[in-house]
Amino acid sequence: MKVYLNIDDFKNVKNPIVTTGTFDGVHLGHQKIISRIKDLARAQNGETVLLTFYPHPRMVLFPDDNELKLLSTQEEKIELLKKNGIDHLIIHPFTKDFSRLSSVEFVRNILANQIKTKSLVIGYNHHFGRNREGSFQHLKEYGPLYGFEVEEIPAKDIDNIEISSTKIRTALQTGDIETATSYFGHTYSLTGKVIHGKKLGRTIGYPTANIVVADRYKLIPADGIYAVFVKHHNNQYCGMLNIGKNPTIEGKGRSIEVNIFEFNKDIYGDDVTIYFIEQLRHEIKFSNLEELKTQLLKDKEVSLRILKKQHIA
Repeated sequence: MKVYLNIDDFKNVKNPIVTTGTFDGVHLGHQKIISRIKDLARAQNGETVLLTFYPHPRMVLFPDDNELKLLSTQEEKIELLKKNGIDHLIIHPFTKDFSRLSSVEFVRNILANQIKTKSLVIGYNHHFGRNREGSFQHLKEYGPLYGFEVEEIPAKDIDNIEISSTKIRTALQTGDIETATSYFGHTYSLTGKVIHGKKLGRTIGYPTANIVVADRYKLIPADGIYAVFVKHHNNQYCGMLNIGKNPTIEGKGRSIEVNIFEFNKDIYGDDVTIYFIEQLRHEIKFSNLEELKTQLLKDKEVSLRILKKQHIA
């Protein structure tokens, strides 16, 4: 997959079969669109092109919006799109000036003149251009004028529930990892750097790696205890993760901590990737550290049973 960090760098591609959007999380709905442009590219002897933007438009248009949480960082999105077999990925800078392009300017200047689109596939209810004024109806009108075909993918349903990034965010924010995974079609993950903590876990036999996620927009699932896989330097381990305030330990504050099973290495300063498999329970305040230790042993046993039957999708 070729990656372009500006649309001006994209040139001389034969029969571009294009889709555009934020593609946050690259969930099953997005994957259906990608599958369709790949089919069209094979049929029309073309190449697939995905046009997306960075930063996320809401970061530029509403910079003080602290509620914005994304399912994938830019690096994660690139990797997911690569796995899905896109030929060309354009990540164009999203600015306030760019946001002022009208829908017809976007079609004429970007899709027609710069990309030279042969066919365009968009998702259900896709909008574009200044104030999101453009719609599928506009594209059906503009497409023939600028020499490309337009196709809309209808809402993707599973058990009559529409897949959307919003529904996935809601599932993760309530700890419903199973639902989120079923909508994603892959395992939700986050990557962070291991930092020094208070090292209390090692005193009760459960040393943890404290993780800081650099991207403040990355969605952190609900507080609780999770069975997880952990990747470090391309090696995979089983583990259990705690997100929350550790109510048994006074003054500890909110943190993300993972106990990696059968692991005894100094990884301070290293990046690790956490893959969420299942939430075990919510946080509980125990009367003392012995009660906490007893519960952690049960959590580990449950985690191992779960992880034995699972894999990273």
